[in-house]
Amino acid sequence: MAVRKFKPVTPGQRHKIVSTYDEVTTNIPEKSLTLPIKKSGGRNNSGKMTMRYIGGGHKQKYRVIDFLRNKDGMSATVDTVEYDPNRTALIALVVYEDGEKRYIIAPNGIKVGQSIRSGKGVAPEVGNTLTLDEIPLGTLVHNIELRPGQGGILARSAGSYGQLTSRDGRYAIIKLPSGESRMVLITCRATIGTVSNSDHGLEKSGKAGRNRWLGRRPRVRGVVMNPVDHPMGGGEGRASGGHPRSRKGLPAKGYKTRKNKTTDKYIVEKRNSKK
Repeated sequence: MAVRKFKPVTPGQRHKIVSTYDEVTTNIPEKSLTLPIKKSGGRNNSGKMTMRYIGGGHKQKYRVIDFLRNKDGMSATVDTVEYDPNRTALIALVVYEDGEKRYIIAPNGIKVGQSIRSGKGVAPEVGNTLTLDEIPLGTLVHNIELRPGQGGILARSAGSYGQLTSRDGRYAIIKLPSGESRMVLITCRATIGTVSNSDHGLEKSGKAGRNRWLGRRPRVRGVVMNPVDHPMGGGEGRASGGHPRSRKGLPAKGYKTRKNKTTDKYIVEKRNSKK
């Protein structure tokens, strides 16, 4: 999907870069697959602010996405490609032969009227969902499961994908968007292709007001706070603040916070590792 720049007619349009949404075919969601979203404004059940910089924003509805893709042996036709305010990727409304409608993460290049399938013996074509033991090596996949029947949880954001590099016994090795190589059971499912809206990273809001529309309030830097409010606050003039830390005093840059997890044994190569 392409992006477009604006002429600097106003200050807010000087740096504004947004998607053209050429692939989007409708702006009216399927009513049966939407749910209301209740905004908290960063407050808990007693009204106390527990998360800063949250509030306001445009009213949104949640689109129920089918991450399982478990309706096997039945083809579905792509009805529409839509924008989803809850994620960076586009979504596609598919209609199965029995009339059931579901939303899926739209892969790159999917077209209205295209037929997709899932299950055993399905051709490894864009939009189809197969188990990892049936996908050819080197294929780019998204919406990858970590446990069979869990539903896809990896490589779901705009433009992301994993690559099936090899198989070893019960496990397939997938190179993930982070650069990490991980062993996943071959009975897990993945969808062929890359996620749509790959130019999302090129977009620029252009003005602070667009962040407010998304429900994000202005974020205050720690170095401009008082010492009582932040470890980096205080000092005479524009003090740098010393070592970068979070509000709770934990190092904020380069400090590894990942705990030892039982799933570490499935990591073949860590992300961003030195060659």
